[in-house]
Amino acid sequence: MTRINQPHPVLRVDNLCVEFATTAGQIRAVDQLSFSVEAGQTLGIVGESGCGKSVTSLAIMGLLPKPAGRIVDGSVLLDGQELTRLPEGRLRQLRGAELSMIFQEPMTALNPVYSIARQMTAVLKRHQQLSARQARHRAIEMLARVGIPRPDQRIDDYPHQLSGGMRQRVMIAMALSCQPKLLIADEPTTALDVTTQAQVLRQMVDLQQELGTAVILITHDLGVIAETCDQAVVMYCGSKVEQAPVADLFLQPRHPYTAGLMQSIPRIREHKLDRLPVIEGQVPNLAALPPGCRFAGRCPNREDRCVQQQPPLTERGAQQFACFNPWNGPVES
Repeated sequence: MTRINQPHPVLRVDNLCVEFATTAGQIRAVDQLSFSVEAGQTLGIVGESGCGKSVTSLAIMGLLPKPAGRIVDGSVLLDGQELTRLPEGRLRQLRGAELSMIFQEPMTALNPVYSIARQMTAVLKRHQQLSARQARHRAIEMLARVGIPRPDQRIDDYPHQLSGGMRQRVMIAMALSCQPKLLIADEPTTALDVTTQAQVLRQMVDLQQELGTAVILITHDLGVIAETCDQAVVMYCGSKVEQAPVADLFLQPRHPYTAGLMQSIPRIREHKLDRLPVIEGQVPNLAALPPGCRFAGRCPNREDRCVQQQPPLTERGAQQFACFNPWNGPVES
């Protein structure tokens, strides 16, 4: 399907900084993060747990826990509209209508005491001004499009009556029912088996291409990134360490952290390994970050200056990376 061309990205994030007030002081969970997403494009954000992926999504949605979490700097533009300065009432109007989110665990995201019908039609009646009958018809149509059998019957079920895969499909249907400009999917397949995961991702991609929605896919799974994304942002300790088109990223990662993630993927090899490659060391404490590169303590390419200076973001072709000594070797051990 032909993708929608627009004079500016659907979403542009510039130098986003998010901090949390803790007993250890102010913790910067996202530090000067920038990226953009076009209509019909899927941007993957990947990294270890705690790297700032989900905090980024909550900041975009205006759902940071308050008063502890707040955006201290940067800009978030949705179709040219600055989100960081909007009042809460206006953000509530946008959420569900122009930007939607699929949360990591659908059993906690769906209200267990309301039927699927009540939850889906409430969104449609609020944002699309549909009658109860029209909203129900639209909800059934969306459930059918995400592969739920007998949607006219299952719509009256409660979340606990559906499997994990079915609940995730309901979340996708609900998120896309108002045809938002931006969809954020936070680890949408983490709790699913491999077969169901593939089905859910395929249905999400098909609907995205049909509607022209811009998608941010948050995951720790590089396999999911390879299958579904156009661009990828790799995060470490709240910062972007690499961004590239997916094909370029897998062909030749530039940041040693990206290469380490790829080498850690279990795969069939020609020879037996004594142990699976891992990234040695521990992620530094955000309350006591080192003065230089945050990955320096775990990096096999470390130089003296890496410990003292933070490497700037360098552009090489379509790739961006923050490293003084970029990775140039193979990624398979």
